[in-house]
Amino acid sequence: MGAPVFIAGPTASGKSAVAYEIAQRLNGEIISVDSMQVYRGLDLGTAKPTVEERARVLHHHIDILKLSESFDAARFVARTKTIIKKIKQPIFCGGTGLYFSAWLEGLGEAPQANATLRAELEEEDLETLVTELLEHDPATHATIDRKNRRRVVRAVEVIRLTGKPYSEQRAEWTGQVPPNFFLLERSRVDLRQRINTRVDVMFAAGLVAETCSLRSALEGNPVAQQALGYRQVIGHLKGEQGLPETVALVKSRTWQFARRQMTWFRKLQGSHTLAIPANEPVAETAQRLIEQHT
Repeated sequence: MGAPVFIAGPTASGKSAVAYEIAQRLNGEIISVDSMQVYRGLDLGTAKPTVEERARVLHHHIDILKLSESFDAARFVARTKTIIKKIKQPIFCGGTGLYFSAWLEGLGEAPQANATLRAELEEEDLETLVTELLEHDPATHATIDRKNRRRVVRAVEVIRLTGKPYSEQRAEWTGQVPPNFFLLERSRVDLRQRINTRVDVMFAAGLVAETCSLRSALEGNPVAQQALGYRQVIGHLKGEQGLPETVALVKSRTWQFARRQMTWFRKLQGSHTLAIPANEPVAETAQRLIEQHT
């Protein structure tokens, strides 16, 4: 097996296109590091590679679950361990930093998700869960994104299952990554424009109709419902805001998410930051990355 290539970056930075170009040149296969592309049906909102692209280059971890199923870092690691043995040139590509860290530095001793308990926790309001987290694990409370319901639920779930703080069971991640880890970076002006354009394209392609067809399943899966775009469109379908306001809201939420991703990835140590000028052809970006990789 060739040395894996890791390509990370915020949403709309162009990492999928670069990974696809590199996979074709190196005869590689792409391992999607994306917590939402695993779900069948979430196509437009997650910017999945096209059917044609997936026919030309094999992509893993895409369309593997129903919307009624759950997926987390533990399942990502377990599934990757199985498939990577058969890949001659793996190319990890995505924006879910937690999955990158879990793969590179381990998961620790935290137990797997418990469906019954998870369902109970999802019924509780976020403020109650955050208060419980503060009481039983102040260390995690101090560092976790307390607005990220999925992360808070997971921390409280582990505490209730084990009776021990979540912080004592997580792997001690150093933030160290291998030299073949590439972080794609664009100027803020360029990235925000790309996000706005992507959102416009998604709505023009039928994001509202796609959400309508998936609404029942989405509302039954709190994790999948967090996918950018779908939650806001469901709000629109409920009459919470008009369509122009919904488009603007999705753009705003996506930009906020991209900023959090940039903050996460910039903390990594040892990665190669690949600055991408606006309008640089994908082929040129891919060639620059390959030259650094080799």
